Amino acid sequence: MESNRTKLIQLLSNHTDDYISGEQLSTALGISRTAIWKHMNDLKKDGYEIEAVRNKGYRIMKVPTELSAASLQWGLKTKWLGKHLIHRNSVDSTQYLAHDEARNGAPHGTVIIADHQTKGRGRLRRPWHSADQHGLWFTIILRPSRLEPKDATQLTLVAAVALAETYRNFGVEVKIKWPNDVFSNHLKLTGILTEMQAEQDQIDYILLGIGMNINQSKDDFPAELREKVTSLKLESGKTSDLNVVFHDVARQIEEKYDTFIEEGFERIKAEWEKQAYQLNEWITVKKKESFRAKFLGIENDGALRIEDEFGKQSVLYSAEIIW
Repeated sequence: MESNRTKLIQLLSNHTDDYISGEQLSTALGISRTAIWKHMNDLKKDGYEIEAVRNKGYRIMKVPTELSAASLQWGLKTKWLGKHLIHRNSVDSTQYLAHDEARNGAPHGTVIIADHQTKGRGRLRRPWHSADQHGLWFTIILRPSRLEPKDATQLTLVAAVALAETYRNFGVEVKIKWPNDVFSNHLKLTGILTEMQAEQDQIDYILLGIGMNINQSKDDFPAELREKVTSLKLESGKTSDLNVVFHDVARQIEEKYDTFIEEGFERIKAEWEKQAYQLNEWITVKKKESFRAKFLGIENDGALRIEDEFGKQSVLYSAEIIW
């Protein structure tokens, strides 16, 4: 269910060029004029400039660029993703908080987002540098009713295709590195972490954790990461409004997710392989022993297909890859 705050923001965003009366808002939301006034004051505290004119109503004059639940939902053009949104200034990890919220019944499409993470983590529990106000660090709670647990890993690839589309919309060409990263010019832009809670053949929930480097300069990264990572700002030469980037990526993820659920993985797989990092190139696979192999693409279940130096093909579900 959408909150009254979310509905109010949507109504106001539909009337940016004119006024909407307190009576109209009260009727649409089913709450009192006094409650509307209190919501308006809360929006002002979040940085909105609101004009109120007697006998005309309310109009938003300026929207804040700082992240807040209100600014993130202002202009959010999704059907279900982010309609319930929790914003925190700082958390240990949005994944940890999302697990708590999911166990307590948070609905499908809930977004947990933070300005800063003190214990951000990626795949294999590697730490993720989550600088305050420089990127987007968020987790989406998904409750797919028509997905088997064995297919949940495909959602990492679905998200990667969506993220690649967003970066292109902001003028940056990217490649997707199996299994969970988005790269630009051989440097890491984004990481994806997918976790699942399931019982037998029934998924309870899936967490799709995403860390996007947006407005960092080189000096904003720790010294040990500066030759390994990049940001949208470094690649595009422009500083971006985090709210606007979130609006785009939320829309892309929702669209690609719906396509995946309705049509299966084939179309997503084709899009993924068009953008695959080092497709048909030689890589080093580290398992018990290291060996060279050519990266041929992915399987329908998201596994990596390779061919060794003797022409033998095989499939990898997990491995350390030296690209």
